[in-house]
Amino acid sequence: MDALAGSPLGWLCVGVTVLFGVAVLHLAKWSPSEQARMLVWSLLPAWLGLLCVAVLGAGGGLAMLCAAALAVALASAACRGSGAMLPVGDKAVLVTGSDTGIGHALAKYLDNLGFVVFAGVLNKDGPGAEELRRTCSQRLSLLQLDITNPTQVKEAYLKVSDKVQNTGLWGVVNNAGVLGFPADGELLPMSMYRQCMEVNFFGAVEVSKTFLPLLRKSQGRLVNMSSMAGGIPLRRYAAYGASKAALSMFSGVMRQELSDWGIKVAAIHPSGFRTGILGTPELWDKQEKELMENLPADTRRDYGEDYLLGLKSYLLHVAAYCDADLSPVLSAILHALLAKRPHGLYNPGKGAYVALCAFCYLPLWFYDFFVSKKPSTESVPRALRTSGAESKNL
Repeated sequence: MDALAGSPLGWLCVGVTVLFGVAVLHLAKWSPSEQARMLVWSLLPAWLGLLCVAVLGAGGGLAMLCAAALAVALASAACRGSGAMLPVGDKAVLVTGSDTGIGHALAKYLDNLGFVVFAGVLNKDGPGAEELRRTCSQRLSLLQLDITNPTQVKEAYLKVSDKVQNTGLWGVVNNAGVLGFPADGELLPMSMYRQCMEVNFFGAVEVSKTFLPLLRKSQGRLVNMSSMAGGIPLRRYAAYGASKAALSMFSGVMRQELSDWGIKVAAIHPSGFRTGILGTPELWDKQEKELMENLPADTRRDYGEDYLLGLKSYLLHVAAYCDADLSPVLSAILHALLAKRPHGLYNPGKGAYVALCAFCYLPLWFYDFFVSKKPSTESVPRALRTSGAESKNL
């Protein structure tokens, strides 16, 4: 023990212990999302140091530990520096999809904080728009805005431009989106793939391109509402996830390109939250009918009627697991809008960052087996249940 205490390996152990202790104490002051992110990174020096001990010896391991610890310390300082916020002042923000869900809550939230809010709604005479008129200040303006309609996008641009004049528009939050009908990718009709891409991707791109001249004037912020399904593969979200992945990639490229103009771009990847995007029973019936009518006979036979009819019940189970508290998402969007050094990617919600780390850093077979495995034998298509039973008999 005495020999170990005076050896480089002993100092390595001390260093790892001190580093981990400081990280734990420092993390206690952070938000849950910051804690998760930095806890992952704080463990890297320890693993790297122990690995280098085996490969390079105790001295090499200690050197690598110090270098890695320094890198983590710098990263930690950078993350904390991003907490400095700009004043709201008279900043103007456009929010699409403000009829329901996150967009509706965000329009109210930003209005309450003193922003000049332009709330784009699909139906200017609908209940969501009426509630915004009733509950928000005179600073909030409602815009009839179907983001898949280029004419409405252009009209919205002219109205916003006329109001903000030379100050420009500080922020655009591309929130409008559709979920579609969660089902196996093979079962989804092509119309559902096209709808998801049209709204979740092409609509957001149309709005971004149209309003970028106003963002350039203010050197403001572009915030795109993606999804956890846009960063990791999730069963039954082939159409939705593909459209959100396209939006995330668009956000990353625009973040690089628009930095030259002083515009900062962020993508939000929330986990499951209870919003209007899940739709209504009437919409589920319509989407289920469309799905069933487009299935080839052999596909219908292989999956089985019980499996196909059980798809709709999945939506009821999803809603039960979703979080009704939208405050983590609203806080992330606010940070993206006002932080002096915003993040390029936000993962608000339970399990969002952990799932992303599992997908990025663990072997794919591990992720596929544990994260996306089917929950029960009842959800297995008929042909697979039959072949499984035959295998057992053999």
